[in-house]
Amino acid sequence: MLFDSTIRRELARSFGATLVVILTIVLTMFLIRTVGQAANGVVSPQDVVLLLGYTALGHLPTMLSLSLFIAIVVSLGRMYRDSEMAIWFASGVGLSRFARPVLRTSWPVLLVVAALLLFVWPWGNRNSIDLRDRYQQRSDLSRVAPGVFQTSSDGRRVFFVERESADGVNARNVFVLTQQDKGESVTTSRSGRLEMDGDDRFLVLERGQRNDTDVKNGDRTLSSFDSYRVLVREKAAREAESRPPKAMGTLELLRDPTAKNQGELAWRFGLLLATANLLLLGIGLSATNPRRASNWNLLFALLGFVVYFNLVNLTQAWVSVGRFSLGTALAGVHGGACVLSLLLIWWRDHAAVFRLLPRAARPAAA
Repeated sequence: MLFDSTIRRELARSFGATLVVILTIVLTMFLIRTVGQAANGVVSPQDVVLLLGYTALGHLPTMLSLSLFIAIVVSLGRMYRDSEMAIWFASGVGLSRFARPVLRTSWPVLLVVAALLLFVWPWGNRNSIDLRDRYQQRSDLSRVAPGVFQTSSDGRRVFFVERESADGVNARNVFVLTQQDKGESVTTSRSGRLEMDGDDRFLVLERGQRNDTDVKNGDRTLSSFDSYRVLVREKAAREAESRPPKAMGTLELLRDPTAKNQGELAWRFGLLLATANLLLLGIGLSATNPRRASNWNLLFALLGFVVYFNLVNLTQAWVSVGRFSLGTALAGVHGGACVLSLLLIWWRDHAAVFRLLPRAARPAAA
């Protein structure tokens, strides 16, 4: 009882501290990236915090897995350096005995990771995609900020608005550069507004002029107008059938077992299995020499995590292109990792015996 409570308390304290540090670093990186996307016009500035929340929820399973893995390696590694492990080993407690308190401490985290991967991950991706699409599907005039040149959604037009009204529908002193296959045109007007005609949306410019240039022969045409009406082309809303696999629910992926959907399932199930295998792998990689003031075991553990996480992504790619089936990929990668983890723990338990065997086999000196 004392053994289990000591290990569990040490792991819980280390896991909480590690998770706070990793969350701070990752959220800062995501915040910088999201703010940069908002500055480039990819996402709405009003949706920065919401997108940051969706992104954090999507990457939370990976952060929880890494935090738990580091907590195990750091906690058991400290016990090696402080010679606590020597006391436990001398009491007849092997390294494999540490698996029970580690699993008892980690099973709530495993349940949270499973819920995030199977339900929250597709929900967050779906909402993030919807936010980005709604912002990108705005009309060309509504994409423009006063005093800033802005390219239209199709890349053929460049807008400049000196002022706009509070409702975002009317604008003053509008400049539009349109590039076509046969030439380009420059349109200026004193004012512009958006009008709806049925399901179509039109940009209406008033009191302006248009300068057309033919790129083949260089002819120029200048025309003035009192009212100029342009149909604004907008992308259709994303249908449920066209959603990427990462934005589809787990049950939807199971009902439609295409190669890409199977690849997404390989990633979700694979990350969950990887989290469980990392618990055992962390126990084996935590061993260190107390006479060395170094943390090479933590470095090797982080390297192992990176390799394993890349294997999970590689498994998704293999299944998506049809190179391996879902069951074969999961069994090969994660089954092999589980066997490797168990062998590592077994070797750590019997390492002292293996070191003593050659000496016992030597004949006594004369």
